[in-house]
Amino acid sequence: MTLLNKTPVLLFGAILLVMLSVVTAFSEEKEPMVEKLAVVNGVVITKVEFDRKLNQVKQHMLRQGQQISDDRLAKIKTDIEEKMIDEELLFQESRKKGITVEPEAIATELKKIKKGFPTDADFKKFIAKSDLTEAELQSRIERGHVINKLINNKIMVLIVIPDPEIRTFYDTHPESFKRPEQVRASHILIKVDSQAEQSVKDEKKAKLQEVQKRLKAGEDFAVLAKEISECPSNTKGGDLGYFERGKMVKPFADVAFKLKTGEVSDIVETRFGYHLIKVVDKKPASVMGYEEVKDKIGQYLKKEKTGKKLKGYIEELRKKAVIKKV
Repeated sequence: MTLLNKTPVLLFGAILLVMLSVVTAFSEEKEPMVEKLAVVNGVVITKVEFDRKLNQVKQHMLRQGQQISDDRLAKIKTDIEEKMIDEELLFQESRKKGITVEPEAIATELKKIKKGFPTDADFKKFIAKSDLTEAELQSRIERGHVINKLINNKIMVLIVIPDPEIRTFYDTHPESFKRPEQVRASHILIKVDSQAEQSVKDEKKAKLQEVQKRLKAGEDFAVLAKEISECPSNTKGGDLGYFERGKMVKPFADVAFKLKTGEVSDIVETRFGYHLIKVVDKKPASVMGYEEVKDKIGQYLKKEKTGKKLKGYIEELRKKAVIKKV
């Protein structure tokens, strides 16, 4: 469902709760030795914060192989500055409205972020690289939550998408609801670094060859996956659930989509290591029914309208604000 997977582009990061990109302004205008980007109702947005955000955007684009011309860089800088001002205005307005967030919500969000890293050391390394402390990250999380609450209270709760509008969207966007062929597969993985010595690779492969022998002797695939597989899916007997072709690395997907239901592959090598793949089920390409996607369409349309109304809301805040760009 291509279209519904594209979140509407809003003027701020907070609606998506992308906590690491929410910009803060800790300094007051009177604070000395602070290089200012802008002053919003007396609150300083620092050049340090701007540079940090700009660097994040540039690094993201470079990782995607995008070229950054001088003209494009100039536009990016302008967009970031305006976005930072918008976010500061929204944050100040949330404070005026007395909006707060429970400490438990902040702790829960921080825990979710930490779970995205293999170890606590990796998490600490990341925030250090981002020139952050954990306390600053918590402050950003709080900031994102109160802005979200403001947007929800002032805009989102007032938007209702009627059923006929949802139905019209479904009928006029048939391409968005095509579901590609899917496979449900399980696997047994023996990890090995793609740059490892051949002797190490041979040793790992031999381990999986022993598993092959046990499978041929009649042992259960799921039981062996729990015992031997080095993938987190081992707790579920190697079950990876249903996936589309592009959701898995190519060598894995190529084999999985060729296998028949119930068939087990020969050893497959990917950048993660060596796999044995068993196809459990297959679903042909299809079109999702209206009832199946009705709620998602409603959410999509609501976010889209929220973005448009938010733009007007921020324009009103700007009219009443004193904004000085340095």
